[in-house]
Amino acid sequence: QLVESGGGLVQPGGSLRLSCAFSGDSFGFYLMGWYRQTPGTERELVAKISPGASTNYADSVKGRFTITRDNSKSTVYLQMNNLRPEDTAVYYCNAYDMRTPQDYWGQGTQVTVSS
Repeated sequence: QLVESGGGLVQPGGSLRLSCAFSGDSFGFYLMGWYRQTPGTERELVAKISPGASTNYADSVKGRFTITRDNSKSTVYLQMNNLRPEDTAVYYCNAYDMRTPQDYWGQGTQVTVSS
């Protein structure tokens, strides 16, 4: 089970930190990612982090967003700085079990960037 938190309304240029708590065993075997989706569009990858903490980012968020994971807390974070109106979306946490493989999704958290 994945539970996201930290979304909300923020002004352009502001910051938010999203958290995704993973419940289950073997968090260290999961590739964790954040995706986002707006109405009428496909879900897109924002950032992902491997069990060894290697990271990848969408070009649109490079230099502004940072994904991290705390394996001791089975939690992944997305620090979002210098937010723009185009970052407005529902953000979803994803856990990809590299052993099976199988995807798991959180329920999503709304991020709105507006003045």
